[in-house]
Amino acid sequence: MKKIILPAIIGLLIALDQWVKFYVLETIALGETKSFIPSILSLTYLQNYGAAFSILQNQQWFFILVTVVIIVTAIRYLIKHRDDSWLLVLSLVLIISGGLGNFIDRLRLGYVVDMFQTEFMDFAVFNVADSYLTVGVVLLFSYMMFFEEKNGVNHQNRRRSSR
Repeated sequence: MKKIILPAIIGLLIALDQWVKFYVLETIALGETKSFIPSILSLTYLQNYGAAFSILQNQQWFFILVTVVIIVTAIRYLIKHRDDSWLLVLSLVLIISGGLGNFIDRLRLGYVVDMFQTEFMDFAVFNVADSYLTVGVVLLFSYMMFFEEKNGVNHQNRRRSSR
């Protein structure tokens, strides 16, 4: 069952990300800001040629290579651990979905479409895929720090027993 559901969830999350980006491309001019949730969140269309917080601008081949390695690794790990903790599975699904959402932009457009701007604090403009990635990484670290050994996954013991 999870063999069908997990790819479907990943597909739906990517579709949501791409739909929001399409909406922004069709309705907001580059650099324009529109109110979304007053005093909390606005939509500002930006083109990000870098990584998070616009670092490493115009390094598209580097991002493509790194993204492929991370996504392939995450997919392999998800397949191997799809019956493990729901927290681990959810974190990997979010990381894969976010990585693929931004990867599609890089391949299709040559940049990532960013649109969400916080009004209550000074923070980088981000997109739906960035949100997936951020939440996924936080959940993965939480799982690794607090739940990994409780769920029977102890990598050091695996290494020792395989020798």
